[in-house]
Amino acid sequence: MTSSARSLPPLGRRQCLTLLGGAGLWATATVPAWAQFRVEVSGVGMQQIPFAIAPFKVVPGAPQNVAAIVRADLERSGQLRYVAGSEAVLDEMARPDLAPWRSGGADALVTGSVSRLADGRYDVRFRLWDVVRAQDLGGVSFPVAAADLRLAAHRVADYVYEKLIGDPGVFSTRIAYVSKQGERHQLWVADADGENAQSALSSPEPIISPAWAPNGGQLAYVSFESRKPVIYTHEVATGRRRLLASFRGSNSAPAWSPDGRQVLATLTLGGGSQIYALDPNGGQPQRLTQTSGIDTEPAFSPDGKSVYFVSDRGGSPQIYRMASNGRDVTRVTFDGSYNISPAISPDGRSMAFVARIGGAFKLRVMDLATGNFNTLTDTTADESPSFAPNSRLIMYATKVQGRESLMTTTLDGRIKTRLASVPGAVREPDWGPFQR
Repeated sequence: MTSSARSLPPLGRRQCLTLLGGAGLWATATVPAWAQFRVEVSGVGMQQIPFAIAPFKVVPGAPQNVAAIVRADLERSGQLRYVAGSEAVLDEMARPDLAPWRSGGADALVTGSVSRLADGRYDVRFRLWDVVRAQDLGGVSFPVAAADLRLAAHRVADYVYEKLIGDPGVFSTRIAYVSKQGERHQLWVADADGENAQSALSSPEPIISPAWAPNGGQLAYVSFESRKPVIYTHEVATGRRRLLASFRGSNSAPAWSPDGRQVLATLTLGGGSQIYALDPNGGQPQRLTQTSGIDTEPAFSPDGKSVYFVSDRGGSPQIYRMASNGRDVTRVTFDGSYNISPAISPDGRSMAFVARIGGAFKLRVMDLATGNFNTLTDTTADESPSFAPNSRLIMYATKVQGRESLMTTTLDGRIKTRLASVPGAVREPDWGPFQR
């Protein structure tokens, strides 16, 4: 069977950052609301910081509504709440009267502009104000090509989020997921809000289990184009791919080590499904688990010292932990008879997983220090949890009103957001790392 791969633009490339200042030629324009700003937030947050965004001063013809993208990103975080204010246009050079914004309930205000440079690029500038203290919290300029206006908007949101919350923003990171429409399977790379999806691979045979490398430059995934599951790696910037594992039997469930020097995978070399360590540059696999049952779905701890995985060695699928050399195996989940798909938060504090509860598959999150857990969803077909690189959100796939959807949730389950996605069945999302 044939497959096709094409290169993706390196969305993580760093544009030049310049300090705000200087003047340009401006025209104020009202930018229409684009259809992609579909922020479907459910739930009520208890401690959300209220923020406002004044209409940006925008050059006519700008192909993206930067202010609307910034607003959607910040709302999606679950920790910030948008409040409407004046419709007066305010660019980053204005010194706004903050009293009306304060009386309107905003704690922070974003102002900004989008101008056209002589070389055809756009210059995105903004400034963040602490409305309560009447302080200028700074701003940045992003000169970008038209194709990177969304990326610039995400970086504005990252700056605002970090200033207000104290943690790095994740809006300029990327996600990967797979889709099936008709008989076509595709691997997609998209912005963290699900927009700007670009096909990395298309095949008439299934594609499953995409997994980001820690440097954000590669994806490992499983393809059935050889009529059996084999593992490839795919360079996102160039589209170049390489066969990683095509051993006898099944090759599945790839997971990168935090340093990128290993990929764990489930292989059936010895007859049963066991976990092996692979060198991404080639060589023979090293077997880590030694049972007669099924061991699968490995996931490294962020320090690389432990591996979480699923095993039926106790009679039903449960999550276990072992040292990265395969020793010192201990059981982690005990509630219920079916717990799968462990994902460890980058800060090492939490584990997301899927539990079967009364026939429904639900997302749970466990505090690894205490073993306490909470069920986060009221849907019944949750799968493939993946943490944001700042550990603040969990992305997962599920069915909402009969439609397969990509969702994010806060760790307390109070704020959920449906992400944009391509048509068809969407499955198995994985959230990429911070760009290096």
